[in-house]
Amino acid sequence: MKTPILEVQNVTMRFGGIVANRDVSFAAERGAITALIGPNGAGKTTIFNCITGFYRASEGRILLNGRNGPQDIGQLMTRPITGGSHLVTRAGIARTFQNIRLFKEMSVVENLLVAQHLATRNNLLSGVFRTRAYRAAETEAVDRAYFWLSQMNLASDANRLAGELPYGRQRRLEIARAMCTSPALICLDEPAAGLNPSETRELSEVIQRLCAEHDLSVLVIEHDMGLVMRIADHIVVLDHGEVISDGTPDSVANDPAVIAAYLGVSEEEVTA
Repeated sequence: MKTPILEVQNVTMRFGGIVANRDVSFAAERGAITALIGPNGAGKTTIFNCITGFYRASEGRILLNGRNGPQDIGQLMTRPITGGSHLVTRAGIARTFQNIRLFKEMSVVENLLVAQHLATRNNLLSGVFRTRAYRAAETEAVDRAYFWLSQMNLASDANRLAGELPYGRQRRLEIARAMCTSPALICLDEPAAGLNPSETRELSEVIQRLCAEHDLSVLVIEHDMGLVMRIADHIVVLDHGEVISDGTPDSVANDPAVIAAYLGVSEEEVTA
């Protein structure tokens, strides 16, 4: 593997007496698409939430190798977060959600401007007097918003309400909004959920193009195995909160432990 952008090291997550993840370790390669898969209840979302700052892991470390060297995501967090973390955004991680979380009563372009509030916020007086720095930041935010709308083929929808868009376009808008934060790593939580086959193929092309053209690294949770096998460079498989396989799509697809987990049988039955 090349230099990893993300390293999950021996992460365990407990909720009281329940262990959701146990000693989970894997790495996501820079500029590649890493898929995190597993049966329902395998602990995928929990580890995702640890990576993106919604939870603080009980044990272990999560390192993002950004421009300034490895950053320990756990040390950035001062307490468990239930609604996202500005600190994790600053570290270079953005995410989307299985259930789309757009501001549906705002326009498409306004959704992208809101995502950039950390870059454009100034003190009250700079906004009141519209200082040169304030105007420059505002112009840059608008330009960035329209750039990503264009990249996602959404420029014609800029002034529509986000809630009026078809479901597949809302999915792409959520990715565009995440890209406006200039992430080094984008985490996609079931991006194909609710999409038809045509929309799923289009989404696959979008994700691959982001990596190829924008030096982006992607970590994705997905149940659509067709999508995963089509786009993933590297797959990590969880079952009952533990890593049971880690490798290329071909090696994972032929791993008896993975087949057994998905079929609900023992590994011995698969290899018999």
